[in-house]
Amino acid sequence: MSQNDLPNENNVPRKKRSWAEPVHDRLRPWLMAVLGLFAILALNSFYLISVTIAEEVLSNQFQDSFYQWMFLVHLILGTIFIMPFVIFGVWHLRRSWSHPNKRAVKAGLGLFAASIFLLLSGILLTRIEGILEIRSPYWRSIFYVIHVGTPLLSAWLFVLHRLAGNPIRWIVGTRWSLAGVLFVVLMLVWHQFSIPEGNTPSNGDQYFEPSLARTSDGKFIPAHRMMRDETCKECHEDVHSRWSESAHRFSSFNNPAYLASVKNTRDILLERDGDVHASRFCAGCHDPVPFFSGAFDDPLFDMDKDVTAHAAITCTVCHAIENIPGPRGNGEYVIGQPELYPFAMSEDPLFKWVNRQLIKAKPAFHKQTYLKPLHESAEFCASCHKVHIPEELIQYRWLRGQNHYDSWLLSGVSGHGVASFYYPQTAENNCNGCHMPALPSGDFGAKDISGNGILSVHDHLFPGANTAMRKMVGTSESSLAVHREFLEGSIDVDIFGIRRGTDVDAPLEAPLGVRAPVLMPEETILVETVLRTMGMGHHFTEGTADSNQTWVSMELFLDDQLIGSSGLLDELGRLDPWAHMMNALVLDKDGNKIAERNVEDIFVALYNHQIPPGAADTLHHRITVPNAMGSVLKIRAKALYRKFDSHFFSLFNENEVNDLPVVTLGEDEIEFTIGGTNPETTLQERRPEWVRWNDYGIGLLRKGTKGAVRGELVSAISAFEEVTKLGKPDGALNKARALIRAGRLDDAALALEKASQHVPPSPQWSLDWFGSLVNRENGYYKEALTTLMRLYETQYPGARERGFDFSRDVRLTNEIGTVHFALARRERGETLLSALMISKDWFEKTLVEDPENVVAYWNLAQIHDLMAATETKDSTSDQKQILNEKAAGYRALHAKYKKDDAARDLAVSAHRAENPPANAAAEAIVIYELRPPSESNEREE
Repeated sequence: MSQNDLPNENNVPRKKRSWAEPVHDRLRPWLMAVLGLFAILALNSFYLISVTIAEEVLSNQFQDSFYQWMFLVHLILGTIFIMPFVIFGVWHLRRSWSHPNKRAVKAGLGLFAASIFLLLSGILLTRIEGILEIRSPYWRSIFYVIHVGTPLLSAWLFVLHRLAGNPIRWIVGTRWSLAGVLFVVLMLVWHQFSIPEGNTPSNGDQYFEPSLARTSDGKFIPAHRMMRDETCKECHEDVHSRWSESAHRFSSFNNPAYLASVKNTRDILLERDGDVHASRFCAGCHDPVPFFSGAFDDPLFDMDKDVTAHAAITCTVCHAIENIPGPRGNGEYVIGQPELYPFAMSEDPLFKWVNRQLIKAKPAFHKQTYLKPLHESAEFCASCHKVHIPEELIQYRWLRGQNHYDSWLLSGVSGHGVASFYYPQTAENNCNGCHMPALPSGDFGAKDISGNGILSVHDHLFPGANTAMRKMVGTSESSLAVHREFLEGSIDVDIFGIRRGTDVDAPLEAPLGVRAPVLMPEETILVETVLRTMGMGHHFTEGTADSNQTWVSMELFLDDQLIGSSGLLDELGRLDPWAHMMNALVLDKDGNKIAERNVEDIFVALYNHQIPPGAADTLHHRITVPNAMGSVLKIRAKALYRKFDSHFFSLFNENEVNDLPVVTLGEDEIEFTIGGTNPETTLQERRPEWVRWNDYGIGLLRKGTKGAVRGELVSAISAFEEVTKLGKPDGALNKARALIRAGRLDDAALALEKASQHVPPSPQWSLDWFGSLVNRENGYYKEALTTLMRLYETQYPGARERGFDFSRDVRLTNEIGTVHFALARRERGETLLSALMISKDWFEKTLVEDPENVVAYWNLAQIHDLMAATETKDSTSDQKQILNEKAAGYRALHAKYKKDDAARDLAVSAHRAENPPANAAAEAIVIYELRPPSESNEREE
């Protein structure tokens, strides 16, 4: 007899139960499994969500490898949880459907539904290659909210469900919750102090010097941790493909040009110093894997066969950089060992697959680890694309090397430069806009970069000027085509006018327009050609400006027969040494050309013909018109570029012919009928006449800093007056620049007034900058300070919206400091000290942007001298001693960073005496001759 058949206490037979026991003996193990798994998952989830909240609240990264292991446990337990939960839930539901406790049933149904949503959202958030990959950020955010919210809903419904039935054992839940809280707190503390693998250099930070690169913990980084490019390729195939043909991929000993140069340097250093430590200067940027793993210092390091010698700049090296301490360049960055997901280093296919699924399911940690805000900054690129040559290497003194960063920072392109000739509609606030443009891609990390709805990645080919890669290391023709396209059009060439005579004072006929002037037989003329940088954010060429070969070819044709030239190549690909070069000629202390990238011998530059961004250069070529009345005289000018000159290329090229690609950066052509007129022919659409005059004047103005008559300032002023006649305010503004340079301050003030009254006027920030210079020179310090502060705060309508912020221009902060210093010297006592402190603060602002600024150091030395000499009632001898010591320190830094003009004369004189083409090119005013083809020019590359 069953219990339902027994009589009750009143001897009334019980009615037979119409519902089953909700949890019977066979179902109870499934319940225990569900509750046990849920309890562990709850603890696990509490840890995961606590880390996420802590990161949001504290703006700090707490995720690490342990967190990812916990996440893997979450996925495993969650997957295991599905089966017992579904079995128990369906079984329990069937047994409980007709239970009389409807409140418990309804709560149970809600709990079951919420749990189903919890499980489904978890499944949808999991990424499984080829099966389930929801990539939309919008939908993933919805599923994440559901996945985080449904556990709270489920807990509430569980309480309701149990309150309607048997009593809840609160003590168990309380103890479990306290254990969870304690566990989370302990783990948050513990994994902040985890110690990465790696050995510490025996000499600490000194191991890295003279490179400024450092590891985050001062330890070596195992090479295998930095050489994981193939792993990156599994999810970022397009990025990897482009990087694999980039100059970064071949930055190290796998680059024949670099190998030849650095091998020579290491050999010289080993003989000179007994070690190769000074070559670390190169390694921080070119050879990070052998450098940070400790192999680079070995004099016997196998540059040909060691696997680390061919690693170059790997994916991990760039993306593991954690900090950029300052803008000095020379590898001034801090690199760490990235935290890894479980099984990241495994070679087992199954575990590698699991690793990929974890990254895809929880990519935020991967992104935080490998893609930081600093990767979007110009300072990140500057860490290696700004260079100074340390004293340890050249055993002379600190010297400036290539400097893309300051060139960009002080330009109008960046939106920070106060003195640019031209400004873009929108500032280019980093290097990526030009050198890492959006590239359509289906890679896992692709996103809508350009806002046009197309998924893209940043182009890791880094389009630029290294057109030698295909020839040297066999990269594809398509990658070379990208570099060609990037370079083409970067220089606008304009055959602007002619001067009838033999020198720069001869009458000018310009601009050459629809019809050319009449040229008479046997007359001598100067052809005036303008080179203008276009779409560039830094000087052209920058980089290795000593070995980059960029020049102007000028050809003269009579009835299509070549009769004169400058800048042609001979049959071996060697360049005419009398051509105008747009690079730098660098010498050693004995006056020999630095011809083999022998950086350890660099001493001084004889000349530097690079052109700033948004600026121009004006050239003069002298020709004599042939005695051929009625014949067509054609002049063709080209700006050309080749990565290496013939001498340097011969160091690692078995073929004696320099067959590196030559890229035409820009060209122009014009025809004259001798003794008559005819319409000109041109290879390009002429720019507006005012722009042509303006660029012509800019080129002359830039040369107006040396020479007996200060170059060509007079001609520049005349050119800018033509711009004014054409109705543009740029004419008066640029005329004021020239007048300031000439010291004609009153006339400059009148020109600025004219520029301000023009409709529309010149940019107010330009008027303020040049106006403040005039006011400061005239002693109107308060008026100068008013406009300088307006500049510093960028108080101009629409300027901020265009991305402009002039506060970062060190010329501006130095000028403000100079004006405050001048005002301070009018004071005495305590007032003087207070005013000097204000001036000091401005020069210190300069040093934040440019820690090697000689103007700031000189003024800081003067300020501290004056502070030490100022008597106040609180003055003490100790304070004066401290101030004098600071002044001495600033003077020492000023001496370190300023140019050594006295030492250069001997080397310059020696080279100029032995090299006539270089001697001519170094003059203040250079007139290039076009020579007949029959005249054999000695090639001296």
